[in-house]
Amino acid sequence: MLNLVRRKEIALPAPQAAASAGRYFDRDLSLLQFFRRVLEEGEDRSLPLLERLKFLAILSSSIDEFFMVRVPRLKQRREVPRSIAHDGLTFEQILSEVRRTIAELTERQAACLNDDIIPALERRKIAIEEFASLNESDVRKAATYFDKHIRPVLTAQAVDPTHPFPYITGGSINIGLFIDARLPAKVAKVVGSDHEEFFVVIEVPSFLPRFVPIDGAGNRYVLLEQVIKENIAKMSPNAGPDDCTVFRLTRSAAIELKESESEDLLETMEENLKERRFGGVERLELSDTADPRVVEYLKKELELEDEAAYFSRDPINIKDFWTIVDLERPDLKPRPIKTHVPAAFESKESYFDLISRQDLILHHPYDPCEIVTDLVNAASEDDDVLAIKICLYRIGKESPIAESLIKASETGKQVTALIEIKARFDEANNIEWCRRLEEAGVHVIYGLMGLKTHAKTTLIVRREGDELRRYVHLATGNYNPGTSTIYTDLGLLTSDELIGADVAALFNYLTAYTEPLDLRRLLIAPLNLRERMISLIRREAEHAANGRSGRIIAKLNRLADPEIVNELYAASQTGVRIDLIVRGLCTLRPGLPGLSENITVRSIVGRLLEHSRVYFFENAGNGELFMGSSDWMPRNLDRRVEVLAPIRDASIAKFLRYEYLEAYLRDNVKARELMPDGSYVPMPQLGEVFEAQAYFERPQMWAE
Repeated sequence: MLNLVRRKEIALPAPQAAASAGRYFDRDLSLLQFFRRVLEEGEDRSLPLLERLKFLAILSSSIDEFFMVRVPRLKQRREVPRSIAHDGLTFEQILSEVRRTIAELTERQAACLNDDIIPALERRKIAIEEFASLNESDVRKAATYFDKHIRPVLTAQAVDPTHPFPYITGGSINIGLFIDARLPAKVAKVVGSDHEEFFVVIEVPSFLPRFVPIDGAGNRYVLLEQVIKENIAKMSPNAGPDDCTVFRLTRSAAIELKESESEDLLETMEENLKERRFGGVERLELSDTADPRVVEYLKKELELEDEAAYFSRDPINIKDFWTIVDLERPDLKPRPIKTHVPAAFESKESYFDLISRQDLILHHPYDPCEIVTDLVNAASEDDDVLAIKICLYRIGKESPIAESLIKASETGKQVTALIEIKARFDEANNIEWCRRLEEAGVHVIYGLMGLKTHAKTTLIVRREGDELRRYVHLATGNYNPGTSTIYTDLGLLTSDELIGADVAALFNYLTAYTEPLDLRRLLIAPLNLRERMISLIRREAEHAANGRSGRIIAKLNRLADPEIVNELYAASQTGVRIDLIVRGLCTLRPGLPGLSENITVRSIVGRLLEHSRVYFFENAGNGELFMGSSDWMPRNLDRRVEVLAPIRDASIAKFLRYEYLEAYLRDNVKARELMPDGSYVPMPQLGEVFEAQAYFERPQMWAE
């Protein structure tokens, strides 16, 4: 049995069952509200142009993932008789609202792009031009480009009795059209006609650049699909540009992984990735000028309902505009984030000497992420380091940490890497790293059956004299250099003996299914994290019920666990003041009289993606803080391996409570407050204008 905190029986309002309408926001509709906040950043004319374009591209990627993961599940739930969501809506009602909201967001996104950002970019010498506006010289250049770089890799596939409707890759740009083809004489004699109408589809390979350069300076572009349309007669002589309809499919990625039936999880995941390519079509994106005949034909062949077709102004697939976002135009981007090496790391001491003397907190990207990679690299080169163990969730294509693990293994150290090959949309990359690390002698494990390992944890075992000492890094973010500069995250470096023992027990749990029997410091899901969170919330409620101050502050990415929400409601009713900083979806409805009037919810969407999770419980003046990888979601509490670590160092606790969390509560620039009706409104700027992310760019003096 786990050593869980015993719940003290106190007279509190009983948490109600998650059934009545009005108590909760639907999780999917709440997520769409987050998408709305992302779009607002794209529409904000105070931001640099390429920063605004970045948010439009992020919105497209987010909507893609929503259709790949959430919409298929909503449709499955819709088929269950009398199935009702937590907020009292039917799943048919939710899907209807999803369609309405997505249509609204994409219409605003297209207007922002076409009527605002593209004209503004042209004034700043980045022109994305309509083909019809090109002069004769430009048209010839485009035709030459088509002949050399595009036409050789295109295949026009006709549909006829001998050629069934082809498979179309999800996410690709495609061109569909009907052509009136002149048949060869011998064929015409057999079929009794010298003409036949065919439907033709051309899938545009994703490796072709979406933006075709018109000049050598890289200042003028035309869209790839427009170049193909204008040269379509070279592939189908009787066709013209107006016959072409550009479309795109989004396929389901919600494919069940049957781990219990798997003999080799790595091979099973590879098969699942192949199967995902053929997932059902969830969305058909089309231009609002699409040929109605092509639209009806595609819906018929793909067996789609009318609701699956989404129309918008050209261009579709705005996430391809990352190419433009990445142009070297610093005048159109925010200035680089200022990073500061914490004072503790400016000395000549080794990382191990520093950490052995005191716990250290890292706040990324304001503190360089290279500190963590340098620590792992130092461990790989240190003769006294005997073992390195690490949990890797999203690694990235280029990974200095993985390279350090390989080096450590090749020098004889015991190296264990848990790589989560079920991390959605990073499976292929993680599988590749599994093979590379295994070839280097690293002991690679893929996690626990039925659970994803989402914990971000490193354990370094070092010989110091006659003793072995454990050094630990516990974090809120992934060991991924590709995202480390655009996510805000926290990392704790410690040599605390009890935390080290708990982390060692965690790795035994992950590698040998040995369940920790006596966790002394860490909260680990699915072992004790849910119970401890509920116990901590109830303790605040007990304080408030007995006339003492009760306070909870939580900063997290998502909140949708019904049990946690109900416990927060119950605590609110006893007088506990609860401030939640929730980046994305939130099913808790704040500000309801008699239920949640003591709860506020803020969302901050800014230049950096808020990713850290911090939980504060006042405990009648003896506050406790935890940070780590877990949100308050059923998946995090019950279906993933997560870790929250207590903050025991007084200076770090002071920083997190009175500087870090307080900054987010003070933000009145990027913060929006969630209203009882589900809308988000800007925070009032009654006094000082304050933006948390900008504030953290200054050097943090607490660590000195």
